[in-house]
Amino acid sequence: MLLTFDIGNTNIVVGGFEKKNLAFEFRLKTDPGRTIDEYAGILFSLLDRQAEEHKHPSACVISSVVPPITPDVVRLVKERFNIDALVVGPGVKTGLSIKTTDPAAVGSDRVVNAVAVKALFGSPALVVDFGTATSFDLVSKEGNYEGGIIAPGPATALEALVRNTAKLPRIELSWPKNVVGKNTVAAMQAGVVVGYACLVDGLIDKIIDEVGPIPHVVATGGLGRLFSEHSKSIKNYDPHLTLTGLRIIAELNDLHERT
Repeated sequence: MLLTFDIGNTNIVVGGFEKKNLAFEFRLKTDPGRTIDEYAGILFSLLDRQAEEHKHPSACVISSVVPPITPDVVRLVKERFNIDALVVGPGVKTGLSIKTTDPAAVGSDRVVNAVAVKALFGSPALVVDFGTATSFDLVSKEGNYEGGIIAPGPATALEALVRNTAKLPRIELSWPKNVVGKNTVAAMQAGVVVGYACLVDGLIDKIIDEVGPIPHVVATGGLGRLFSEHSKSIKNYDPHLTLTGLRIIAELNDLHERT
């Protein structure tokens, strides 16, 4: 079995693949203040629930945008399973040519998403990942990673609004019945959710104006379903896109031979 970790700023998503099939997935909150023993207790408790149904992991691949946590996860995997985890970064085979001014600075999650969308949907393609930040990542018709856009995620924008105002409450991020809100909550949902959907579609339009038609626009991430359902530009939603990209990278780096 291949063990995959997507270490993000808000959550750590863990997946287990048996060949090409995602056998299980779970997530735990990212907290750089936790000790390695705390992470071990939570992580292995969740993994042990899967142990009776699935094979012992024989390979592991990690994408991380939280550098302080990465060595701890690598060490835990080594100690528990005697596996040397592959951490996505410079020198790892991805099948992509990265056409940015500083390829090494591109977040590993963005590269992994690009790998997945190219393999699953073809190119040109655009991934919109709704996380702590919302990233837009473009794969050209030649199959190259061309770059993209980074914007504050909707939950991040909402938190900033609430934190910097005296009376506005925390609200659920859901689509309102009307754009013109009849109360504070509805008005905030219109501003944050509908407004964010306009931002997403507007940026996609600008990208298309610049590079030409993009037949595959794919959403992923925690709020990806909500915004893909109300977007005129996003045609597909894949909640497992990043984990699938990690599986593909494992295959490209011959880890599949041990899964």
